[in-house]
Amino acid sequence: MLQNAILILDFGSQYTQLIARRIREQKVYCEIWPFHTAFEKIREAKPKGLILSGGPSSVYDVDAPQMDPAILTLGIPVLGICYGLHLLVNALGGEVKPAQKREYGRATVHLESDLLFTDITTRSLEVWMSHGDEALRLPSGFIPIASTASAPIAAMVDHARNFYAVQFHPEVVHTQGGVEMIRNFVHRICGLGSAWTMEHFLESEVRKIRTTVGADDHVLCALSGGVDSSVVAALLGQAIPKQLTCVFVDTGLLRQGERQLVEQVFKDHFKLDLRVIDASERFFKQLAGVVDPEQKRKRIGQEFISVFEEIAKPLNCRFLAQGTLYPDVIESVSVRGPSQTIKSHHNVGGLPEVMALKLIEPLRELFKDEVRVLGRELGLPDKMTDRQPFPGPGLAVRILGEVTPEKVDILQRAEVRLEDELRASNCYQGLWQAFAVLLPVKSVGVMGDQRTYAYTIAIRAVTSMDGMTADVADIPTKVLTRIANRIINEVPEINRVVYDISQKPPATIEWE
Repeated sequence: MLQNAILILDFGSQYTQLIARRIREQKVYCEIWPFHTAFEKIREAKPKGLILSGGPSSVYDVDAPQMDPAILTLGIPVLGICYGLHLLVNALGGEVKPAQKREYGRATVHLESDLLFTDITTRSLEVWMSHGDEALRLPSGFIPIASTASAPIAAMVDHARNFYAVQFHPEVVHTQGGVEMIRNFVHRICGLGSAWTMEHFLESEVRKIRTTVGADDHVLCALSGGVDSSVVAALLGQAIPKQLTCVFVDTGLLRQGERQLVEQVFKDHFKLDLRVIDASERFFKQLAGVVDPEQKRKRIGQEFISVFEEIAKPLNCRFLAQGTLYPDVIESVSVRGPSQTIKSHHNVGGLPEVMALKLIEPLRELFKDEVRVLGRELGLPDKMTDRQPFPGPGLAVRILGEVTPEKVDILQRAEVRLEDELRASNCYQGLWQAFAVLLPVKSVGVMGDQRTYAYTIAIRAVTSMDGMTADVADIPTKVLTRIANRIINEVPEINRVVYDISQKPPATIEWE
């Protein structure tokens, strides 16, 4: 039942989960359901409000995702976002056509006075647009309440039915006033209070885990030492401590000192059953000669599962738990709406089709910053919850081209020096992620009057709220110079360092 919650119907937007995140920030519970969910199921759930997400389709396409129009007779407030606006226009008798001028990225929108825009002090905002269609004619009862230079209907409302829609994306951080719009919708328009917290999520997940895992079942937890898997291990340790075995697989692709840190936290502090497996030779064998990043991810994912299944068999484990987050899911596979695959993650798209173990992924609906909050609720030390994101496939996706033990060693040494200098300059804490990438590029240099021909390192440093979008970190040139000098002077295989100034989108944060 969603009697005190918001329901989001997903039509395939890469930002759908951001909508849920923004709602949860208002301490309001919400769920994301497929766009094709039956009317009867939604009616029985009794949500207080409905949000129609964006999506990559055009409503007039033959195979465009559509909702049951009966949903609009439930008598609850509705907010359409981007494609959701087009859905409302199309379903209620208006007209949607290809735009004469498409809008992608930042645009200036001019607002009329409306309840949706309460507490927004300016009538002109910078917002995030992503559309190639526009509402040409509004349905009966609707009026426009916002416009841009290219789109006369950038937002609309039918006050009688409490139907709202915006052409832009209020859920992304680039949209000024977006938080206020979502707050106004859930609190002022839907009438919901602020009652849902991470503590509620924790209680709910503990109950769900205990229901899923029978009294005689055993769970194997894939523990890498990163924030996500560490929080999963702590969560399972609270829910089913006597039915849990954590496995740390040393793939040979990890950060320096990773194994020692994991053993100290989970074996010594949390007293969990922790098994450490050295499988580096197996993983390097799987990666030999592989240069395609998708193949790297898939081979690593398959090898992880092989290792886990071998360990699980004598322990009589039926379940495999792992730290999958929603950004992993949305970039890897389409699970609700018709979103497009960006890249496979080893713990999502890289999994084999047939496995002997059933998956438990309690963080699958959360973003990284929410996972950090949950980790603190569970008592994890700051040195675990405050760690920067680290990819499941490890350094394999930060080495462009074939992965070898020698290249991993070079990259590990470079990353240690990068982190040292960022911390020393007080730049580290404000970053979402900072890391080095070993490029398959050699160039000529001069060291001690001697010609060198060595590798190039690219430094990637970004700021972000949730990993779905990211800006280039503004690291002072003098700090970048110290980083480059230290790496070049102390890692002899490197003679050139470059800085990546690409945003996400269009680039992803990781290079592969």
